[in-house]
Amino acid sequence: MTPASESRRADLQAALIRVAQQDREALRIVYAMTSAKLHGVCLRICIDRGAAEDVLQNVYLKVWQRAGSFDPAKASAIAWLCAIARNAAIDWRRSQRYEDPLPVDLGETLVDDTADPSADLAQSGERAQIFACLAELEPARAAAIRAGFYQGLTYPEIAEAMDKPVGTVKSWIRRGLMQLKECLSRER
Repeated sequence: MTPASESRRADLQAALIRVAQQDREALRIVYAMTSAKLHGVCLRICIDRGAAEDVLQNVYLKVWQRAGSFDPAKASAIAWLCAIARNAAIDWRRSQRYEDPLPVDLGETLVDDTADPSADLAQSGERAQIFACLAELEPARAAAIRAGFYQGLTYPEIAEAMDKPVGTVKSWIRRGLMQLKECLSRER
């Protein structure tokens, strides 16, 4: 990690801690530092731009309300924020019963390496580490993880798209996540 990205990470963490103390200016700072990334997370899952913007607004309301539960010992500020955004977008998608036809070759189509609002994270090296670790997984496990985390699909939706039993998909994801955790701990 570069000194600049380390400094940015520390600034975000400090601002998020101030949000927990109901500091409105700190929330503006958190928004300025993360809105593009979190919008990308919401858009990737919601697909619909308007819905992603609505979900993003709700994300920052949740951040304002829940900032006190942020624990820097458990996760980085950006990881904590991305989890909130991801969960909010998945909740929206499920509430809409959004149907999204999945391509036949799921594994190759879920990764979009084009520039997007999350480019900042790519530069920090974290995204590169995650993708490097994903590349070490068996293709089916990696595809199942991508479908769940990038598209927000449920286990049954992934199983249907991959034409596999739900139990198999759950096992692939669980084992794949364990391998990712091990890989990421080696990389640090």
